[in-house]
Amino acid sequence: MTPDLPTTLSICAVALAIGAFGNWQLRRPFHKRVLQMVPWMGVQFLALVVLIVMAAHLVSLVTGHEFKSRYGY
Repeated sequence: MTPDLPTTLSICAVALAIGAFGNWQLRRPFHKRVLQMVPWMGVQFLALVVLIVMAAHLVSLVTGHEFKSRYGY
């Protein structure tokens, strides 16, 4: 089961918001952060990975062509 267009767009928006929040937390001084023990760089990285995967899925939804493996699986 693959997500449809509204689900894909909402996941992209949530990943972008989480990445922006992580960036904002990294730029704040250490003693003013909301949660000081959260690895915000890792949060940004995971949000970026989710955003790239969902962007690729969005391209496949808009164009109508599936991304297939070049190895023939």
